[in-house]
Order: sequence, then structure tokens, then C-alpha cells
Amino acid sequence: MPGNGRGILLVVDGPEGAGKSTQVARIGSLLEGRIEHLELREPGGTALGDRIRAILLDPATRMTARAEAALFMASRAELVSEVVRPALARGAVVTLDRFFLSTYAYQIYGRGLPADEVRAANALAVDGLVPDLTILLQLPFEAGLRRADTRGGRDRIEVAGDEFHRKVEQAFVTFATTAWRAKHPECGPITSIDATGERADVTDRIVRVLAARWPSVFIS
Repeated sequence: MPGNGRGILLVVDGPEGAGKSTQVARIGSLLEGRIEHLELREPGGTALGDRIRAILLDPATRMTARAEAALFMASRAELVSEVVRPALARGAVVTLDRFFLSTYAYQIYGRGLPADEVRAANALAVDGLVPDLTILLQLPFEAGLRRADTRGGRDRIEVAGDEFHRKVEQAFVTFATTAWRAKHPECGPITSIDATGERADVTDRIVRVLAARWPSVFIS
């Protein structure tokens, strides 16, 4: 366990179709029967968050970029307060499918909202909570959207144009740089992982990182 007297907050983030939910589930299977763990997603994870998720992802929903950002923050604030912090206090491993790097990528870089305002709103939502590690899956947006299309119709975020998704992809590449991380301590450590290839290969890349950082948790 980390030396902060609580459990582990592990985030899996990245663009559409990068395999975040798949890898969160695979990490959970490694922990099954060994330690308490929660697999959560954003937006969602609470009664309020699930209702917000339905609104945000419905292709029929129309809203401004600021309203979109505010709804993401509301879902996050509820999830952190009601679920994540209590679980960490119990010593659990909490794995999140998306967290605030997605807000920075989609709302700041993609939608063009002011960075300082979004960071301030996020600080209010997370109340000082910093991930112990973010696994940042890197995948070209064209490949990710092709993967997403195999799941069925696109949601409201996925139907945004190529230029929007190109900006988001570049944002995630930027987030993996040392210079960007140094200016954003609220994001905690970030490790970039190549998300191309077979799912099992991507899982192996992730597990090597996790085992090196927390051998007592992720090495059998």
C-alpha cells in the first residue's frame, strides 16, 4: 500500500475506444479474492452520477460547453465524497474509468474552456484528492472511434467531429510529458501505455507497471 495510510486510487484514462473499461475489469480480476476493490466509472457511480451520465451521453441532449463541464464536476464531487473517499479509508483499491484528466482533455482542449476556471472547478469537486497513479492509454483517435463503433451507436461525446477528437488525442499525449506533469501536481503520477494491439498485451503492459509500483498488491 502507499505510505499515505489509505488504499490505492488508480485511474485508467485516455481517448474514446482506448479500452479503459476493459482494462479496469481486467485489473479487477487480478485483485479478486485478494483485497477489497471497486471498479468505478465517470460520470456515474452514484445515483446522482448515473442520472447525470444519461444526460451527458444522450446524443439527443443539447447543452453548452460550460453546462457540460459543470455536470461532469457535479458527478465527480458526489462520487469522490460518497464512494471513493470511504473506500480508500477502508484500504480498498479503487480503479476509476476516467477522472479529471478527461475533463482537461475534453473540456479544456476539446471544447476550449478556460483552463484556470476548469482547474478551479475540479479542485472544488475533488477536495484535494490526488490519484496514486493514472494509467494513460494512448491510441490514435481514428482507431479508437472504429473500436467504439463496434459497440453500437455513438454517444453524444463520440459524435463530435474529427477535429474535436484530434484535439483530445493531442491533449492526452501532452499530459504524458514531464513538463506538463510538473505544472499539474493535482494530477499525481502519470504513466503512458501503448493501447494498440491485443487487449491481453495491453493488460500485460499495465500489470508490469502496477507490479513494479505495488508488488505486494499486484504480484501473486
